[in-house]
This record gives sequence, structure tokens and C-alpha cells, in this order.
Amino acid sequence: MSKTTNKSFKITLTAVLSAAAFALMFIEFPVPFMPPFIKFDISDLPALFASLFVGPFYGVIVELIKNILHILIKGTTSAFIGELSNFLLGSVFVLTSGLICRKSSMKHKEIFATIIGALLMGLICVPINYFIVYPAYVKCYNLPLEAIIEMYKNILDVIMSKPTNNVLLNCLVVFNFPFTLGKGLIDAIICIAVYKPISKAIKVKNND
Repeated sequence: MSKTTNKSFKITLTAVLSAAAFALMFIEFPVPFMPPFIKFDISDLPALFASLFVGPFYGVIVELIKNILHILIKGTTSAFIGELSNFLLGSVFVLTSGLICRKSSMKHKEIFATIIGALLMGLICVPINYFIVYPAYVKCYNLPLEAIIEMYKNILDVIMSKPTNNVLLNCLVVFNFPFTLGKGLIDAIICIAVYKPISKAIKVKNND
């Protein structure tokens, strides 16, 4: 296959996966142990496929396109803050997974790569939320930080025993980190479960 044809195939696959990721953003569920504004979805899954199958750059592109489409078609209810957070965290996940998978020669590298990607996404969600997302919500919506923390307080009173800033960090570590890690691991499990058959199909199509 020529370089031009191969690039066209990658672009086409990226477009299809971007559409799938955008569609999956509409399928979201509230989580009992999280504040109501945090929802669970698997819209990072197509981006993870793109990152592993055709390269980490394409995974990030899928993350970008799905959020742009979401803003253009559905609009934003978070002053673009939610979409920015979704893009940043998803990009960390798929970029890390794709780079490790591409550079590693170990057996079952896809499993290792996606687990590390999910772990890093979980870890990075704490500073992103602490320094970017929640301060932006406070400023854009004139929403007191205490009001955000109150949503967590309704779930677990124990974390309210310290000053405000420390309490927010506690909330992020106790709730957001495991939630984001779990979300990434679910994507990883689904991806690994279907990785081999889809990979073979893509290789066949790519060689036609």
C-alpha cells in the first residue's frame, strides 16, 4: 500500500472513530458515589482504538474532534470547561497508551500500555481539576468553592473536617482519582477484549 493510500485509510478510520466517540458522549450515567455533575461514559474508547491501531497522534485527534462536535451540535453547559477537561484527560490516556504500545516490545504490551494510560489519567485528573477545572467553574459561574465541596459533603462528611483548600484536594483524591482510574480501566478492558480481532481486520483492510 502506498503512503498516500495508507494515510487516507488512517484519516478515514479516524473520522469514523471520531463519530463513534461523539455518539458515545450522549450515553452517560450518573454515579452514586460522585457529585451529580460528574457522569460516566466510554467515549474515550474509540480514541483508544485509534491510538493503538493507527498511532497516538490520531487518538488525540479523535478526542479533539469529538469534543468540537459536541460543542457545535449539542452546545456546552459548562462554559467549555467540561469539554476542555474531557479533552485533556482523554488525551493523556490515549497518548500514553499509544506511545507505550508503539515503543514497547514486551508480550501483551497493549494490556500494560492501557493500564498505565488509565493510571496516569487518574493521577493527572487531580491537578487538572484542582488547578484548572474547579477554579474555572468558580470564576465563570460565580459559584463558591464551598458549594462544590458541599456536593461531596453530602456523600462523605468525614472529608469536611479540614480547611477548604485541603478539603477540595481530599475530595479529588478520594473520589475523582478512583473514578477516573476506573473509567480508564473499563475502557482498557473493553479495548483489550476486542483488540486482536479488530486489529486483524484493520490490517487486512489496510493491506487491500
